[in-house]
Amino acid sequence: MPIKRLIILLSVIALVAGCGASKNYVDEQIRSSEARTSAQLGDVEGKASATSLDLQKLQALQSELESKAEMALNQAKGFENYDIIWEGEVNFDFDSDEITSAAEQTLIDAGQKMESSLESLVELVGHTDNTGSNAYNLKLGERRSESVRRFLADRFGISLYRMFTLSYGENKAAALSDEPNSASRNRRVTVRIWGELK
Repeated sequence: MPIKRLIILLSVIALVAGCGASKNYVDEQIRSSEARTSAQLGDVEGKASATSLDLQKLQALQSELESKAEMALNQAKGFENYDIIWEGEVNFDFDSDEITSAAEQTLIDAGQKMESSLESLVELVGHTDNTGSNAYNLKLGERRSESVRRFLADRFGISLYRMFTLSYGENKAAALSDEPNSASRNRRVTVRIWGELK
């Protein structure tokens, strides 16, 4: 066999062998990439499932709290003769459950109304803006309504059984996010005093 043909034949063999090695390398890279993608998809699906379960638990808890508050108010003596006799709202600073001086004056009015109506009950509902997670905001709303409850108990000696607390967190906003000062308007506790109609 002439040398020239031998060199061409060896070049073709080397080229074919090189293609086989390249194909194996590409196949290995594809398999590796598919494994990484599959693992990432599994991780995302797991997190989505956990988030969905957390959300379901929070919704069930909120529903249970609403039901308990409603049941407690309905079981109050003679509640069918009760109506809202005073209503107010106190606002809070960002991520805070501390009673401000402006809020104090509103709560003093509420406390005086409860003192003058000894059979009255008060409903304290905490709200937040939409910053943070739903779970965090439900807890923050609870802390805010409990702060108001403590204030009324400490300042006026209102019995705890006369005060019902609830939190809606970021749900049931007073102002939509595109409205002016919506965040500060949503950081609140609504105070409703229920008294017997005369």
